[in-house]
Amino acid sequence: MSSMADTVTVPAAASPAIAALRQAMGRLRASRLRIAVLALCALALAVLASLSLGVQSLPVGTVLRQLLSLLPGLDVWAIDGPQRNVLMQLRLPRTVMALICGAGLAMAGVSMQGITRNPLVSPYTLGISPAAAFGASIAILLGWNSLPATGAWWTVALAFASAMVCAAGVLGLASLRGVNAMVLVLAGVAFTYLFGALTAALQFFASEQQLAAIVHWTFGSLNGRTWHEVSVAGGICLVCAPVMLAHAGALNAFSAGGDDVAASLGVAVARARVAITLAAVLSSAAIVSFTGVIGFVGLVAPHIARLLIGGDHRALLPFAAVVGALLVLLADMAGRLLFAPVVVPVGIVVAFLGVPLFLHLLLTRRNEMSS
Repeated sequence: MSSMADTVTVPAAASPAIAALRQAMGRLRASRLRIAVLALCALALAVLASLSLGVQSLPVGTVLRQLLSLLPGLDVWAIDGPQRNVLMQLRLPRTVMALICGAGLAMAGVSMQGITRNPLVSPYTLGISPAAAFGASIAILLGWNSLPATGAWWTVALAFASAMVCAAGVLGLASLRGVNAMVLVLAGVAFTYLFGALTAALQFFASEQQLAAIVHWTFGSLNGRTWHEVSVAGGICLVCAPVMLAHAGALNAFSAGGDDVAASLGVAVARARVAITLAAVLSSAAIVSFTGVIGFVGLVAPHIARLLIGGDHRALLPFAAVVGALLVLLADMAGRLLFAPVVVPVGIVVAFLGVPLFLHLLLTRRNEMSS
């Protein structure tokens, strides 16, 4: 008796098609790898430029020596004097925070666009940005931001708490109506207007100095970042990033056909959407609480990454993190160097860079956007 395997044969005509498909997939993977390597090289060069350029320029060799001295056994290469202080206490924390900010917001943007199937959604669509601004405004209006030693942390704490209250409200409303993409977006729009109105009301009663401080916070800035702030924001993002990466398959299912397709593929739709949303919101809230409002990164970076390597979230999430980090870092350098010694807040520069990029994407990919 012949086995079943002996009776199943592959049509001869299918073999060339399968071979061609494998070759196409191999070329696609090779192309993605080349693009990823180029992006990482560009990011490394941008990091070196950010650390080297400024009011006091540092030679690239000096920067590399100091960075290598941080490795075990290479501490003899460390530099001394004012250059070390400028590099280690001013530029390196600022540069690392820019990387965290860009990567975290870009990954959150990819996740939110995936679960909502809406290319115009960003982390701020859920009201995180205006909610954080409201919390920071409370701290400024109460004078807590001027308290010695703890003033900056009070601003961060209230901004983060307000952002999480907004996130809880959005998810609560979505849970009452069933957690789906439309309810999430509409609830986020409602809370965006609510916290925007609350912040405007606080500004109405603020003094001139307080109003200036509130407005400056909403610009978004990387000035004066410390290693403590970098460690807190980076730690939260490091916890949230694996959650988003672990749900890359679910994001592919959501993007392909929505809730019905995801459920048919075995995805626990409600649980996956809540987990992805919480991770995106938590990382965005942590970043915004320290840096202020930096818009367009979570909207533009995902589109640039998707244009370069496609929509597979297994590759799109980490690549968007690289694109977002590069975008914020370049914007920060432009704000520091173009009008030196005046430092333009990175939130303003990102908006100037992001709007033309987004309009270009909107016009060149209008068929995809309309669908």
